[in-house]
Formats: sequence, C-alpha cells, structure tokens
Amino acid sequence: MTRSVRRTRRMPQLAGAGAAALMALSACSSSSKSSDSSATTSDGSKSSPKLSGTVTVFAAASLKESFTSLGQEFGKQHPGTKVTFNFGGSDTLAASITGGAPADVFAAASPKTMAIVTDKKDTATPPVTFVRNQLEIATLPGDPGKVSSLKDLTKSGLKVVLCDKTVPCGAAAQKALQASGLRLTPVSYEQDVKSALNKVELKEADAAVVYKTDVRAAGDKVQGVEFPESAEAINDYPIALLKNAPNAEAAKAFIALVRSAEGQKALSRAGFLKP
Repeated sequence: MTRSVRRTRRMPQLAGAGAAALMALSACSSSSKSSDSSATTSDGSKSSPKLSGTVTVFAAASLKESFTSLGQEFGKQHPGTKVTFNFGGSDTLAASITGGAPADVFAAASPKTMAIVTDKKDTATPPVTFVRNQLEIATLPGDPGKVSSLKDLTKSGLKVVLCDKTVPCGAAAQKALQASGLRLTPVSYEQDVKSALNKVELKEADAAVVYKTDVRAAGDKVQGVEFPESAEAINDYPIALLKNAPNAEAAKAFIALVRSAEGQKALSRAGFLKP
C-alpha cells in the first residue's frame, strides 16, 4: 500500500517536468522558425537587401550600346535604382578615377588601362575579365576605297583614322600593324573608338580600325572588313568595383549582372567574345 501511494505521488511530478520540457522545446522551435522566416522570402529562397540609388559606371566607349541596355535591365530588376554611365577612352577614364572622380564601377578595354587604377589602389575588388573584343576595319558602305585587307589601308590617297596609341583600340591596331610589318600614317588619331568610327560615318575618312562590336552597332552606316592580323591583338576587358564607391552594394549587383548568363548573352549579341 505504501509503495502504491508513493508511485501515485511521483506521477504528477513527472508529468509536470515533461510538460515543461515540451514547452521549452516548442519555444525553441518557434524561435528558430521565426528567425528563419526573417532570412527567407515567401517562396523559401534567401532574401537580399533592397537596392536603391544611383550606380555610376565608367566604361570604355565600345561598351556603350551593350552597357546602356544592361543598365536599363538592371533598373527593371531593382526598382528604385538607376545606372548612369560615363563612356570614353579607357585611359582618360582611368585618369579621372585616380584623380578622384566619384564612380562605383570601372570597365576598361584593356588590362593595361585598368592597371592605371589598380596601381593607385583605387579598386575594392580584383579586376575580372568579363569579355574580349577583336578589331575590324570600318569602311564606307559599298567600300569605295576598295579595302579588303590591312595592307590596303596603306594605299596612297586613302584617308585612314586610328584610335590614339594610348587608347586600347589604338594600341591593338599598332600591334596588328607591327605583326604585319606595315607602317601607316593616319589622317588623325582619335581619343576613343566611337570618335574614330564617327569619322567614317561622316565621310571624313575612308576607313578606320575599330572593334567588331562598333561596326555591328553602326548598322548600315559602315561596312566591316575582317583581317587575320586582328587575331594577334584581341583585347581583354576587365571590370572592378572601385574603392570609394558611393553605392557599393548596388554596384556589386550590376557587376554580377554583367557577368551573369543574361549579361553575357547580351554582350555576345553585341559582338563581344567570351572571356
């Protein structure tokens, strides 16, 4: 009888302890779920901080069409953001950045011009090559100057325009000419590839050595002439987040878009080569 009473008295104590343990476990579980839900979206994917503000991108002139398109796409994907661009010769842009011009991203047309910025430790991330580009000769529609090779550019009386030697497209053109053993004196050296192409479009020159992407972007305003020596002077295009980027998080997202499958597809359509 005594043993029975003792057992009966212990039962409520055990039940109370079990209930307390269950309540504690339930509280833990509830807390964990609450924590998880704050880190995930309704579809179960990880949430990301909302981006806003302006992303300022300094980019090589040859990227104008494709980057403008990607900037618009970025704005659609991230409402409340805007991408503004400063297009020009990579050397000039690099000098502006090292001189203190406010920018978030730098996309150059050659590792050499990117090095101007990295040497000053003005990048926040290591530059990454995202595309490559190849030279092509742009002539007037119908090719009245009868240009079918790089050597034809040396013909007497032909007005040829080149990019300045300090600009990536100009450096590449010089490399191709050297590989061919050719010497060429242009009627002018231009500060960026768009300026060189414009001389042909305005019929101020018979031909210009530019990038394939620029010939494609010009449509029927010019005619393209490929030449094998261009394979000796293909330019890598690096991109990097800048050290004092005013909008670093949004800038990282724009770089991610450029390097994504979607971004690479857009760049390929423009005529750029894969990195």
